[in-house]
Amino acid sequence: MPLQLARLAFRNVFRQRLRSALTLGAIAFGVLGLVVSGGFVHDIFIQLGEAVVHSQSGHIQIARTGFFTYGSQSSEKFLIENPAAVAARVQALPEVAQVMGRFHFSGLLGNGRSTLPVVGEGIEPEKEAKLGTYMTIRNGRNLQPGEPLGMLVGEGVARALDLKPGDPVSLVTPSAQGAMNSLDCDVVGTFQSFSKDYDDRAVKILLPAAQDLLGTPGANVLVVELRSTSDTARATDAIRQRLAGSGLEVRNWMELNDFYGKTVELYDRQFGVLRLIVLLMVLLCVANTVNMSLYERVPEFGTMCALGDRRGKVLALVMTEGLILGLVGSAIGLALGVLLALALSAVGIPMPPPPNSNLDYMAQVRIVPVVIAGAAAVGVAATLLATAFAARRVTGFSIVDALRRSV
Repeated sequence: MPLQLARLAFRNVFRQRLRSALTLGAIAFGVLGLVVSGGFVHDIFIQLGEAVVHSQSGHIQIARTGFFTYGSQSSEKFLIENPAAVAARVQALPEVAQVMGRFHFSGLLGNGRSTLPVVGEGIEPEKEAKLGTYMTIRNGRNLQPGEPLGMLVGEGVARALDLKPGDPVSLVTPSAQGAMNSLDCDVVGTFQSFSKDYDDRAVKILLPAAQDLLGTPGANVLVVELRSTSDTARATDAIRQRLAGSGLEVRNWMELNDFYGKTVELYDRQFGVLRLIVLLMVLLCVANTVNMSLYERVPEFGTMCALGDRRGKVLALVMTEGLILGLVGSAIGLALGVLLALALSAVGIPMPPPPNSNLDYMAQVRIVPVVIAGAAAVGVAATLLATAFAARRVTGFSIVDALRRSV
């Protein structure tokens, strides 16, 4: 009986080809819109996350307990004792690609004419170059090992002090003992990261030079780069277990950049509204065509009941037809959506800089299984709801009145 009902429903669906085509078109268009928009939104999430990771924070950072809360005021008080040993323990994890040390400090940068408050980092340039794939060298070159007097400055710093590669600068900062130390450097290049605010205040020198300038060894942050961003949660748990009881705290890039979670939540809610709009659009379009089709078939349903079929069978037949429309329309929409996503990704979508950034980027439309499943579910659910609404009205007829319409 279910197989016979499905065959009958399939014939009924394609008996009126024009109306079925209109219904399928509405379903397919809605599903296509969800696939493309959902893939675009997920690409924003991925590119934003990768930009944050590979221009500033890395995947995971390790520091003394309290550094992430109070370290910006006195970073020299939160030094990791024997950072090489800690880095070796973390490097042994299979998810970890490399571990690098950073020394944070603040001071004044002068060019002989004016000064500017800056935040600085002592870095390991070879490792930072591998991590910083989203950091662009705008002028000059990157830092190189073995040049203790080299300095890399943010584009905003270079603009404020009118600096270019080769210019001499003087960096003044308080040491760990409270004395004022200075370091005369030469600008080797200017950089641009994801964050404009960061570029307006940041300078980078070699880690040994920062240690000499601050008068203290070690580093106050170990930055971990993973082999894949998808390993972040697993690697964070593994590192926390490995360093438990050592007086160190571990934070991943999402915890360090809380704006990312807020951005994802914002776009998720906007996409939820879009899903609701598509659901209502498909519901109204399908309800209109299905209602007209079923109203014209009232004599047919009356004949079925007069021949002994129960109203439940009539309702089951109508719902099966709606299910077939929903499945076929969703399948067409998914196929067209995937093809359009691939085409748009191959060409790329030029995007303006995000807020607080001055870097353009090329967006794509990603094929995300969760989005595809959700789009198909919306298409089928909207069709079944529309069909159920129309079927309740049409199947509540009197058999005599229904047969009279066929005369």
